Amino acid sequence: MSTHRLVPESLALLTEGYAWLPDLLRAEDDTALNLRLLGHPVLVVRGPDAVRFFYDEEHVRRHGALPGPVLSTLFGHGAVHTLDGDAHRHRKSFFLPLLEADAVTGAAGHIAQAWDEAVPRWRARPEVVLFDAVSRVITRGVCRWAGVPLAEDEEEPLARDLVAMVDGFATAGPRHWRARRARTRQEQRFAALVTQVRSGAAEAPAGSVLDRVCRHRDASGAELTPRTAAVELLNVIRPTTALSWFVSFTAHALHLWPEHRERLRSGEAGFATAFAHEVRRFYPFAPFLGGRAVTDLTWRGRHVPAGGLVLLDVHGQNHDERLWKDPYAFRPERFLAHPPGRDELIPQGGGDPRTGHRCPGEAMTVGVLETLARRLAALDHQVPPQDLTIPLNRIPTRPRSGMVIRVLA
Repeated sequence: MSTHRLVPESLALLTEGYAWLPDLLRAEDDTALNLRLLGHPVLVVRGPDAVRFFYDEEHVRRHGALPGPVLSTLFGHGAVHTLDGDAHRHRKSFFLPLLEADAVTGAAGHIAQAWDEAVPRWRARPEVVLFDAVSRVITRGVCRWAGVPLAEDEEEPLARDLVAMVDGFATAGPRHWRARRARTRQEQRFAALVTQVRSGAAEAPAGSVLDRVCRHRDASGAELTPRTAAVELLNVIRPTTALSWFVSFTAHALHLWPEHRERLRSGEAGFATAFAHEVRRFYPFAPFLGGRAVTDLTWRGRHVPAGGLVLLDVHGQNHDERLWKDPYAFRPERFLAHPPGRDELIPQGGGDPRTGHRCPGEAMTVGVLETLARRLAALDHQVPPQDLTIPLNRIPTRPRSGMVIRVLA
């Protein structure tokens, strides 16, 4: 088979979604391949060694690799994700406290409190769309934890905008333009908040995320502009709210495999963590990650010129039978026997979260998901008939119905 594909791969990406790269690598029976995407040479890689190759800044850089539409929706222009080298490491120092156990416990506690406050309202309704309801719960909880003031009538609009930013980053059409408008609105709002805190017109709790972003200075010693500070503040709030996807997948898993519910309820040591890892491995979220080749590169006999794209097949690696026995079976027990290796399980990227581009909020993702999985397992509810299909050609995907539940009194 030719090492360069002549088929219109951009069309294949749109039609196949998450299955696109895994299907191509399966056809090659390899962990690397070459193709062309929108006329550009591309090297696709997969596997723990490939993760280390991809996150080596001598091989791959992120600056200039993220398309403008992704920056205008998901990350924001000037975000930490667009930086490399010392500038990236210095900016990332703002996010490193998210790795600490106290931060994880604090965020999970606030979000759990918001969940407990919402449950009585859910009981009063005939049905609840869990995805929408949880997005509001997480938004309320994470804003309290981060020190961001949020009036009751602001909660739903903010949650809706945060969800839109994630939902529209990988598509064209209405979802994309909804995401752009949402980001513009919230960047303006958060930039105004930063300006008010710096002027003394508003207060930020000492040591809070809001306080730290207002005081953070870049490698040059200059404070962040209000807009850039707003971008990075949103890059804490937004991905936490994106846990709505994983909580919906948790409900989906507990409906299909209810035997896991009692183990979550019982507080069995380590099971909630293993369950959270398996939800993140099994269900699709990020299809792949991309960067630009710093120099002419060769990986496993495959070449890409300097400036070419390098894609890390995230979804494929999380379902690679070389790494996971029965990869398309939902088995939390796999992580009781074998905790995930740093560069094996990569739903939020690979490498070192303290120095590289791996999401520094991954520990928080796991901690919050553990907490909400236990609460969902303990919630007395029914799942009425609905469309539980998870379409792989939609990025990011989720159950079509949003996971409708009926909370019992």
